[in-house]
Amino acid sequence: MMHRKFLCLLALLAVVGYQPVAGAEEVRIEHGGLTLNGELGLADGKAMKDGIVLLVHGTLAHNGMDTIKNLTAVLNERGFSTLAVNLSLGIDDRHGMYDCKVAHRHKHLDAVDEIGAWFDWLQGQGVGDVALFGHSRGGNQVARFATERGHAKLVRLVLLAPSLGGGASPAGFERTHGRPLADAMAEADAMVKAGKGDEMLKGIGLLYCPGADVAASSFVAYYTPDPRSDTSTILPEVKVPTLVVAGGKDTVVRGLPERVGPMADGKALVFGVVDDADHFFLDLFAEDVADYMEEFLSPGS
Repeated sequence: MMHRKFLCLLALLAVVGYQPVAGAEEVRIEHGGLTLNGELGLADGKAMKDGIVLLVHGTLAHNGMDTIKNLTAVLNERGFSTLAVNLSLGIDDRHGMYDCKVAHRHKHLDAVDEIGAWFDWLQGQGVGDVALFGHSRGGNQVARFATERGHAKLVRLVLLAPSLGGGASPAGFERTHGRPLADAMAEADAMVKAGKGDEMLKGIGLLYCPGADVAASSFVAYYTPDPRSDTSTILPEVKVPTLVVAGGKDTVVRGLPERVGPMADGKALVFGVVDDADHFFLDLFAEDVADYMEEFLSPGS
């Protein structure tokens, strides 16, 4: 039931589509033969040299969704400049929610390279310190960047309801896509081993897109169990101070207080809960998230 509710909310966000943040400037860079875009919002009186919060959205989402848009607006009001990016998901100059009718060729860890490209661009613009933020799946992706890649400009990490779990639920996959995950995985894996990873599996489905066409290599990349997809397992590897914020009524990512709370020491790892927020921290909950971030990101914290 909760999975169906999540799908409905994603569909609503897709209808809302791309809505630029007021006062933000769209910037574009080239990476891997694709154009990447993001919304740059400089706070009043601030320049690149004063630092940036680089924000990464969640699964198949975009930088104009309310979770990101509301938070960037609040952060800008509080004097923090932001760069909210769209992951390409294999699409040139992508805006808005991913269209499930478009064949999927992207992989979870493509984001790590794209985040690195944005860091390099920011460095070329003379940026000061960069705080890296990720929501949901984006939380795992930015944590993977911090632990597996890193950058000289990265000084803080903020994870908002980061994804847990080391792989897909077979029962959840079958409910959404109408076939056993093991059968779909065996078909995709056989194609990859035969050197046909770029070929399409017609109608196999991926993530929240039932019936979608998916490259065999992409399917294998998303559904092969990976302990590092559980963000809590890699937090001890992060070398910069980290803030993790959970929603008290989050039914998408469950168990953050139990998994991450005991790890927090109030310095290297800070943990907070927005009691009544769900997974998307909509409306005034952006202010609560910003409260945690402002304290965490302020000089001397």
